[in-house]
Amino acid sequence: MDRIAAPAVAAAGPEESIARQDSTVAIVAFVGLAAALVLLFPFPPVLDYANHYARIWLLSGGIGEQPFPEIYAVDWSRTFTNVGIDLLATWVGPLVGADRLARALLFLAIVLPPLGAIGLHRALFGGRHYWQIAILSLGWCATMIGGFINFQIGLGMALFFACADLRLQRRSPAVVFAWRLVAALLLTVMHIFSLGFYMAIVCGLEFSWRFDILRSKAGLVRLAGRLALATGACVLPPVAFYLRTPALPNADGNGLTLSWNDGVALIAINLLSAITTYIPLVDVVLVLPLILICTRAVRAGDIRVHAGLAVAACGLLFLSCVSPRHMLGTGWISWRFPIMAALVGMAMVCPFANLTRRQALLLALVVNLAVFGRTGWIGWNWWLAQKDVAAIETALKKVPPGAAVLPLGHEPETMDDLAHSSRHFFVWGEDTFRHLPTLAVPFSHAFVPTTFTAKGKQPLSVLPPWSEIAVPEGNLVSIGVLSCPAMMDEYKGFTPYLSDWRRRFDFVLVANADIPDRYVGTLMPAGLTLVEDAGFAKLYAIDKRMPAEPLLISAGCARAS
Repeated sequence: MDRIAAPAVAAAGPEESIARQDSTVAIVAFVGLAAALVLLFPFPPVLDYANHYARIWLLSGGIGEQPFPEIYAVDWSRTFTNVGIDLLATWVGPLVGADRLARALLFLAIVLPPLGAIGLHRALFGGRHYWQIAILSLGWCATMIGGFINFQIGLGMALFFACADLRLQRRSPAVVFAWRLVAALLLTVMHIFSLGFYMAIVCGLEFSWRFDILRSKAGLVRLAGRLALATGACVLPPVAFYLRTPALPNADGNGLTLSWNDGVALIAINLLSAITTYIPLVDVVLVLPLILICTRAVRAGDIRVHAGLAVAACGLLFLSCVSPRHMLGTGWISWRFPIMAALVGMAMVCPFANLTRRQALLLALVVNLAVFGRTGWIGWNWWLAQKDVAAIETALKKVPPGAAVLPLGHEPETMDDLAHSSRHFFVWGEDTFRHLPTLAVPFSHAFVPTTFTAKGKQPLSVLPPWSEIAVPEGNLVSIGVLSCPAMMDEYKGFTPYLSDWRRRFDFVLVANADIPDRYVGTLMPAGLTLVEDAGFAKLYAIDKRMPAEPLLISAGCARAS
């Protein structure tokens, strides 16, 4: 059914005629506000962004500056997907500059997914309904704050391509097939998950508005044929790339390395990734009114639903529950599906399309408060994080070109401090400052071992002998690793650069240094000289002449074992 029930407002008198809804002003305001945030805060608390920025800078021409020709190389045969921003950095970066390009990509990662969902909603339902303002709320989610830039842009592309697909469905099958091949090719290059998202939407649109098709054998046969053609067109490009590429994610041969959300509580937490940012309780409070609008519309009988997209949303929701959290050297796979399901879910419904003027004004007020309240919350956290970025920049001014910087951090006891809410996000308390030390690459022309260089995901590689102290992806390890032998042994497997760190590195850069480490407080091993104390960031010079001595083991090390 395209409408659950007849709208109650149909019986309204002439003085209460149905109001005309227009979401355009709010959408433009949101886009402008997102642009302002990106312009005002060059390095917001978005987890992967600083690392992407360093790679964009290198690919935009920085790799030709000393000492990087001896450290990095570019090899496009390393991967065939997840390279959208890398290609843009190579082609566009030298023309516009790495900083402008990186900010533009961050802006697109924020606005493209909700704008694409709004475009699909308008194509399906017509008009500029106030519900489209509510869709803007999905510009803020865990994958956005996690800095999954390629993924986020890919989601927006998939939704806009689906709008074009919807318009082309009346054309000849050959035209539609050719279009889907082109769309699949572009999405494969941007991010493989965005291709899967596009396939889910296209199959939902092919299913059509109603479930009546399931009652006809001829209709089912036609539907199966259309779905097979759509799937075939979308699968051909990635299969062709796969057959030609020499490297896939986790190409180092560590197996699937599966990690699951095994339990109802973990699955529920994973589903929250569609809406959560820095403090989940704040996000839930601000999203709850949007959920209540839908439930109220169902009770009032004024809601339209696209049946095919409802099936697609249910399929994505199922994948959200059963997907592994980590696999093939790729983290947070299960985070990707809840936001997909949420985007399709909000695009497939049109609640309260028929309201009196007073009711429409109330609806507009509620959705605007919810959406711009969330955006204001994001802006507060981005402003809060700027002093941390300034501290990193201050410390990096003391690092000479060509130096090797070992990034470490203070792991806090708790992560619920409102004064530092920007430093962690999502329910699991993921830190947002983990990759800030990689800014040493563009700012100091120094080497950091954790710049993204994963085979199967990035074209950038590390040359020997630097490759001996580099990892393709890395976390920010606690400073306790330098004082706690058990912790050092635990981390050596995936942070090999810690072996013989005194000889291999020139400086230790400590992030989150204004909060005591849960294991060793502020204790640092002998042979480190404090060069810069900027509060959040501390820089220590390593005395390479100091002979190895027995560690002064902190009592807190017992907690790490």
